Amino acid sequence: QVQLVESGGGLVQAGGSLRLSCAASGRTFSDYAMGWFRQAPGKEREFVAAINWSGGNTYYKNSVKGRFTISRDNAKNTVYLQMNSLKPEDTAVYYCAAGSSTVILRGGNAGYWGQGTQVTVSS
Repeated sequence: QVQLVESGGGLVQAGGSLRLSCAASGRTFSDYAMGWFRQAPGKEREFVAAINWSGGNTYYKNSVKGRFTISRDNAKNTVYLQMNSLKPEDTAVYYCAAGSSTVILRGGNAGYWGQGTQVTVSS
């Protein structure tokens, strides 16, 4: 079992920044690829970003490329999502996820999910 706890969400004005963190516990953190997903009201959950076990490979949803950066610290069992130049359309609940590979995560699947953290971007 892997437990994931997100933090760092909040209310920010358009153009601002937030950094989300996801602390993992349970099984060996570096065994997993990690990802971030989001779900806006009335919409399906969507893939945002993923990172492989070593941090050497990252993947992003097209609309966040150049604005969001995913990273991980295996010594701290934590994955981050730095979000810059935020837009109102980025408003959603953001979920951290762990999976066996970035391919699995990019397909929208994960073995473990966090409880989510709300990000609200005002115009």
